[in-house]
Amino acid sequence: MKQIEVQIMGQSYVLGCPPGGEARLAQAVQRVDEAMCKIRDAGKIKARDRISVLAALNLAFDLTDTPAQASAFAPEEQETLRQLLGRLDQALAHDNQLL
Repeated sequence: MKQIEVQIMGQSYVLGCPPGGEARLAQAVQRVDEAMCKIRDAGKIKARDRISVLAALNLAFDLTDTPAQASAFAPEEQETLRQLLGRLDQALAHDNQLL
């Protein structure tokens, strides 16, 4: 598995990426970054862990809200988003342990 460094809300993360999955991972990272920045820019929430949880919930809701909305994401994109959200959860858990 290839290691790729990405930026989400100005912070670097190193993520594992299967061969040929770079474009899909980049799309998933962009969606997560946009979701998190939107929440941050609204100004009500400042803590990165809370922003990431809300972004994850919003993305998951978009995937499960209705069949029409769920189909906006290809199945491989849905899986990539699930994996990315899991990795973010792990990274945030690790960051919280360091505090």
